[in-house]
Amino acid sequence: MAMQVNANYEHSGTGYAEKVKEKQDVWRAEKAKEAEMAAEEKKSVKQSEPQDEYISSEKSGKKPTGLYRVGQDENGSRKIFFDDPKADHSGEGADGKGPKVSGDSQGKPEEKCVANTDKVDREIQKLKEKKQQLEQQIQSASGDEKKIRELEKKLAQVENELRQKDNDTYRRQNASVSE
Repeated sequence: MAMQVNANYEHSGTGYAEKVKEKQDVWRAEKAKEAEMAAEEKKSVKQSEPQDEYISSEKSGKKPTGLYRVGQDENGSRKIFFDDPKADHSGEGADGKGPKVSGDSQGKPEEKCVANTDKVDREIQKLKEKKQQLEQQIQSASGDEKKIRELEKKLAQVENELRQKDNDTYRRQNASVSE
């Protein structure tokens, strides 16, 4: 089988590169035109849509509905307070922060609730005693490896339970509340 090479083949390759460059230039020009048209459309749409703007209460002639201020609550934490201009401020307390009200807005007397955490404290104390007993048993069982491993597993469980229960959050959640 014989193969023949075409004699008209160009070795320089400049014709192909020029064609590709021309196509890229045309493509870029089309993209630029599309971008310009899109920008013009956006401008026309933006001009036709109403936009929000700030108008101060002095210019609008309306009185503000209320004022907000940052202050500290009874625990010293930061809190946002609302000063209602429509509210009657004649019954304000000595501190000037708000009216002295005991109970709810219907005039009912203030209720006092007491939270008792004795049951939770006893439960935590039992867990601490159990932990001490397990530590003593581990120290006394020096020769038996199997027994030591079992005691260490129990000790780890007790320590984990103590970690979960010996905190204020658990105490508050499980406290008995009485009025």
